[in-house]
Amino acid sequence: MSLSENDIQQLQKVGYDPSGTVPRSGSFLTRDHEVVSLEQREKGLEILPLGAALQKYPWVENLFFKLVPKEKDNYTREVAQHAPVGYFIRAVPGARIARPVQSCFFIKTARFSQMVHNIIVAEPGSELHIITGCTTASYVKQGKHIGLTEFYVRENARLSYTMIHDWAPQVRVFPRSAALVEAGGAFISNYIALTAAELVQAYPVAKVNRGGIARFNSVIYAPQGSHFDLGMAAKLVEPEAKAEIISRAVSDGGVVITRGYLEGGAANTKGHMECSGLLLRDSGSIHAVPELKGTFPETDLSHEAAVGRIADEEIQYLMTRGLDQETATSLIVRGFLDVRLKGLPPELQHAIDTMIEKASLRSTV
Repeated sequence: MSLSENDIQQLQKVGYDPSGTVPRSGSFLTRDHEVVSLEQREKGLEILPLGAALQKYPWVENLFFKLVPKEKDNYTREVAQHAPVGYFIRAVPGARIARPVQSCFFIKTARFSQMVHNIIVAEPGSELHIITGCTTASYVKQGKHIGLTEFYVRENARLSYTMIHDWAPQVRVFPRSAALVEAGGAFISNYIALTAAELVQAYPVAKVNRGGIARFNSVIYAPQGSHFDLGMAAKLVEPEAKAEIISRAVSDGGVVITRGYLEGGAANTKGHMECSGLLLRDSGSIHAVPELKGTFPETDLSHEAAVGRIADEEIQYLMTRGLDQETATSLIVRGFLDVRLKGLPPELQHAIDTMIEKASLRSTV
């Protein structure tokens, strides 16, 4: 694998370690549409290019476009018309893969349209953690990425999926994903975007069966010129299913739309949603759209939503403690974005903390 020093730095920004020194259970790197690195280090873990998985396992065909239909929209149709590019990652039944799998989709060619399709399966009783980074070469300013991902969390399995975006300012991004959480399963989805992008539009949906749980966390910093239209939905279709949606967004001149949807359709289902937004400039906007739908009497759904600016008294308080206004503003923004994401490896949490630190410093410029 030939990577320049600049490329390596870009990959590291989104949690991908090309050197192999950071503890990982496996790796998958795609440059444009070429798989340039694939490695699996732990027993019970399987990583294949999606095309190879479709040839090796006939049953994978039954998972292909099952949760995200080909005809969902124009973007899924584009992916369906393209030869399979992307990965198949599977934890075999009972396997506990403690170290995360790292993957990255890297746009190396200017104005490239990258189209990928991923299938992830956590078999019954397994545990799997995935870190996916998406970024561009330092000189790439424009491009498009469509990423279609289908998650299968089998009975009593646990899957965490952390996606970190660091795109160029004129890249357009269209993730399309859905998850099936079977009885007793747990699905944790973390989305982090702290740099500019022309447009990011996503609306992942989780269907949660008996006793399962789905958690969605998003942390967004939108500089001027950015447009993030992000949704998260959980449908609690069997008894005892639970869901949580937590969204933190800072607009530093960019547009942020956060859509959350919880549907309780069975006995003893429970869901909660929190959408918090912080406006730093008059030119930006944050639109929180929380939705609750109950179709069964014994469901408990709730939401909290708040959008506003930094309170003057908060700034003044910190300034009385010896901080100047810029430092005080930076500290407040950093604290607002600093959501502890459960189950992340320490080195990835450190990388996220560094990104938050940089975003908070930009907010004072």
